[in-house]
Amino acid sequence: MLKFLSKVKLEFNALDSRAGACMEFLAQCSAGKARDSNPSCQVEVKRRTDDHPPQIKVTFVNGVEEIFDASKTSAQSIRSLILDKGQYLETEQMFRDGGQGWPVIIPKEELLEPTPSIKPRKAEDKKQ
Repeated sequence: MLKFLSKVKLEFNALDSRAGACMEFLAQCSAGKARDSNPSCQVEVKRRTDDHPPQIKVTFVNGVEEIFDASKTSAQSIRSLILDKGQYLETEQMFRDGGQGWPVIIPKEELLEPTPSIKPRKAEDKKQ
């Protein structure tokens, strides 16, 4: 998960009953595997003493920032959203590295073409 991020900032009051997602997300960020995936990712914790709702702010490697309300979103949901966006970034980079434009524009006529069916080969066809 951290491999897609350059910075993570968690803000929460440890005594707030809504801080569970922040605590769990911090534990996930601190895990050895996560740290090894991107040792340069900064993880910052701001402990609050007020009633401000817990939040997690992430900065992706492309500079895009996203803020999650951790009082209403589970740590697993935030992690899934980061992984989904990270895969999107990887796909975009793959196309750019291959000299293709991004986003990929599919001509409308190709979208309307029927999909060819794929039939599994029979055992006797495989022997030939």
